[in-house]
Amino acid sequence: MNKKLLELLNTINEKKLAIQNLVEAGKLEEAKTEKAELKKLQDKFDLLKDLDDKGLEEMQNRAAAGTVDDITSGGTDPEEHEAPKDAVHEFANAARRRFRVSDDMSEGSNPDGGYTVPEDIQTRINERREAKASLINLVDVESVATNKGSRTFKKRTQQTGFTQIGEGGKVPKKDTPQFERMDYEIKKYAGYFPVTNELFEDSDANISSVLITWIGDESRVTRNQIIRTVINKKEKTALSGLDDIKKALNVTLGAAFKSTSRIVTNDDGLQYLDTLKDSDGKYLLQPNPADPMQMRLCAGATVVPVEVIPNADFPSDVATAKKRKIPMVIGDLKEGIKFFDRKQLTIISSNIASAGSLNAFEEDLTLFRAIEREDCQMKDDQAFVNGEITIDDASVAGGETPAAK
Repeated sequence: MNKKLLELLNTINEKKLAIQNLVEAGKLEEAKTEKAELKKLQDKFDLLKDLDDKGLEEMQNRAAAGTVDDITSGGTDPEEHEAPKDAVHEFANAARRRFRVSDDMSEGSNPDGGYTVPEDIQTRINERREAKASLINLVDVESVATNKGSRTFKKRTQQTGFTQIGEGGKVPKKDTPQFERMDYEIKKYAGYFPVTNELFEDSDANISSVLITWIGDESRVTRNQIIRTVINKKEKTALSGLDDIKKALNVTLGAAFKSTSRIVTNDDGLQYLDTLKDSDGKYLLQPNPADPMQMRLCAGATVVPVEVIPNADFPSDVATAKKRKIPMVIGDLKEGIKFFDRKQLTIISSNIASAGSLNAFEEDLTLFRAIEREDCQMKDDQAFVNGEITIDDASVAGGETPAAK
């Protein structure tokens, strides 16, 4: 292929790459215009290539007839009309060289032709699949309009009933209801995120949308941490197996909460529960027939839903070597924990604000600021058990199967 055709091929490849970038950027009309130009370039290349191929074929025919000298004597470059080489001979020579590349054109070397090969580079932002969950859906959430306040609850007391008295007897005094208050005080959580204006102007991706999604996820993580902190204010209860889980439901929580209770655990806890079997070898963790995506633990008369939170959002304690303490919260968290939302997440942006050592106007930045105000309190510590199961790491990794008790 002569130099002119190589330059034209390079132009065609660059045009294809430009069209691909326009389509990914949503500029379809411009892409259609460029496609028409590409077709003209392709037609021009095909015509010149045909002429070049016919010239080479004519040269080969004359070479076969022994008239190569007539061709080269006309002042043309002999290298452009070189006689065809014997393929078997060339392959043997390449084998002797161990197929090493010499000065021939190749895709692997940019100056020798690699620059003419377009790269498949996407500017669209692809996201990897992640498991995300929010504990906020499991607790009692109340929107409030003040910075602080209180909620009044009736205390639990064991009533003893009326006293039997005889005719004309004196009626005894009985205890009256007692009350207590739960106080809350709103706290502020915030952060800012700087972005250069060049990135906004030059990037094909929707940077604002990506950043706002990121900020929303920061809010989810923040609330998960707040709720986990309140859960852990209650003393942990060590659970050694299925019997302890059943005792927590039947006795500790009892009739008041058992019917609305669930087990909240993480991926490690799911692995543990998913290996429990009864005496007949039947797995105790079963899908809910009404909702196959919802798992429930079925052990005799005990049937309780299981809520699985990813390890990233509800981590196990791995501080002890070769041991893993898995969170196994059992109960009704809507009765146990109350989340006060003063003002849902708000996001504002500015290209003239200052934050810390950054000056958006001077440094040509856009600053995004996110703020949320909230508080979380223990509503009823008797509504749930802050359980924890300690197992060997090998069990989670698929080693020994814990026996149901």
